[in-house]
Order: sequence, then C-alpha cells, then structure tokens
Amino acid sequence: MNLIDSHCHLDASEFDLDRAAMLARSFAAGVTRWVVPGITAASMDKTRAMRQQYGAEIALGLHPIYEPEHSELSLQQLRGALDLGEAIAVGEIGLDFYLPDLNHERQIYFFEAQLKIARDFDLPVIVHIRRSQDQVLKYLRKWRVKGGIAHAFNGSEQQANAFIQLGFCLGFGGALTYSGSQRIRRLAATLPLSSLVLETDAPDMVPSWLAGTPPQRNEPAELAKIAVELAALRGMDVADLAEACTQNTQRVLLLGA
Repeated sequence: MNLIDSHCHLDASEFDLDRAAMLARSFAAGVTRWVVPGITAASMDKTRAMRQQYGAEIALGLHPIYEPEHSELSLQQLRGALDLGEAIAVGEIGLDFYLPDLNHERQIYFFEAQLKIARDFDLPVIVHIRRSQDQVLKYLRKWRVKGGIAHAFNGSEQQANAFIQLGFCLGFGGALTYSGSQRIRRLAATLPLSSLVLETDAPDMVPSWLAGTPPQRNEPAELAKIAVELAALRGMDVADLAEACTQNTQRVLLLGA
C-alpha cells in the first residue's frame, strides 16, 4: 500500500522526541505521504518545517479551537505565509461548537476571513466541523472555495451529500474502528467511495486498539490498520480501498502522484 494520511499533526510537540523514528514506522506501514494542517500563526514556521525537513505536504490556517489566540495580525501572517507558495490548502479552519468556552462570533469571523483568503489564493480548504456541520456548510455556500476535506466527518448522510456537492471529500479515521460508532461506520460503508479520504489526526483521535486510560499516542502508521477496517466495512480488497482513497486525496487537494 501507498497511503496518504490526509490529516496528521506531525508538528505536534508529542512527536518532538522521536519524529524521525515515528515517520520511519509510517513508511514501513505503507503510509508514505502526509498532509499537515496548521493551527495558529505562531506555529506556522514549525508546520513549514515539516515540509522542509520531511517532505510532508502542508496546509496553513487558524484552527477554531485556538480562537482566543487569533487576531488581524494572524490573518496578515497567514497571507504572508501562503505567498511563499508552499501550502497546498488553507487549513485547519472551521467551527467548533462543542467546546463551551469558545466565542462563536469570533470563530465565524475568522472562518469567513480564511475562506476569502482561500478564494484569493485559489486553494482548497481543510475544515474542522465539530458540532457545526450545518453552520460550516452555510459559509461554504456563501464563499465558494475550491473544495477540500471535511475533517473527521461525523454528520448525517444529508450533510455528507451537501459537502460532496460542494466538491469536498470526507475524512474518516480512528472513530470508524469503534463498534459503538454505528452512524460513522454506516456512512463509511455506504457513501460513494469517491468521497472518502483516510486520516489519523495524529497524535489525537486514537483508533480502538490504542484506547485506554490514558490512551496511547496515535501516529500515521496506524492508518494502514484503519484502511483494513474500512475495507472490511465496505466488503472490498484493502489494496483497492487504499488506492481509491489515495487518488481521492490527490484529486481534492490538487496533489500530484
């Protein structure tokens, strides 16, 4: 298999002590490419270093759960970083209406501002949609961008189809490995194969075999096992599943082979 982890935070501090070894395990498992989304203006240089040092694909953006850290200067810095031409997408952007202490109005302001930036740079977006699928869809319809990925999709079939109609693929990862995640497993099994991409969200969103108290660290190598789980849900050969998801990621993020 030659898999692309379409969403993993290789720049996270959890990997600082063993990043090279972790990526060697990823290669050994057949996960040979990674998309690393940015989260704040302050961390953009570290995100860019993942491309420069390890050949990762990068996106740059202002993550909604770090809303208190974002400012007008952050938006200016994002534009400046995108001017360098290294990023393949604007992300991780979006809305998080799950965490109670985040300001919804500020989240929406920065989300809209970054959708405008994505339009200006003609880039796809990687969107965070926790408890906010309909609201994210509202602004994607308002500011039509060049498609992208709906990260960690866990909405309804109707919402899934709405994202697909807007040119998005849907990210599935560790959540589909839990037997209790019935809706996610059903969607992963029945949505059009052309709409699915694989992701880990490493070091977070651990698959079932890493769950515990505390959970073990997630990493890109786990994507190979997630692909096996998804192939089983869809009743298809894992190599065919992996090839399709890789092609979907390349298409929606405008990546070369």
